Amino acid sequence: MTLLCEADRSVLLIVDPQTRLLPAIHEADSVLERCRQLAVAARELGVPVIGTEQNPAGLGSNVPALRELCAITVEKFHFAAVDEPGFLARLPEGRRSVVIAGCEAHVCVLQTGLRLLESGYAVKWAGDAVGSRRVVDRDSAGARAGQPAPTS
Repeated sequence: MTLLCEADRSVLLIVDPQTRLLPAIHEADSVLERCRQLAVAARELGVPVIGTEQNPAGLGSNVPALRELCAITVEKFHFAAVDEPGFLARLPEGRRSVVIAGCEAHVCVLQTGLRLLESGYAVKWAGDAVGSRRVVDRDSAGARAGQPAPTS
């Protein structure tokens, strides 16, 4: 397994950039723009883009500008997307590296990333495309994931 991303072995997972959650996220516009840039680049490189929505009845759907860039969007009710029945089966076969972005860093993004690691996937944390309500939560999640905090 390489530490670098290889387009033909990677997936971009954008976790919960939801309309009712984003107003509470620190520097949400920046997080959204970085997620959008990643999704556009991923599509250009042939990297599948998958989105998740945490309890969409309560938190709303994903922001349309991101939702339309996702090949699929998975509705979830667990913090870790991996805990949703059938989630891992929805990841494209042969793609064992997951670039992860989205909200909230210390809850759904981190728990999904850790569970992906436990499931044998390589996880790349897109630090400037990850957000939380509080900077300390974003930064502590990035540290736990082994990534430096973005400068803001």
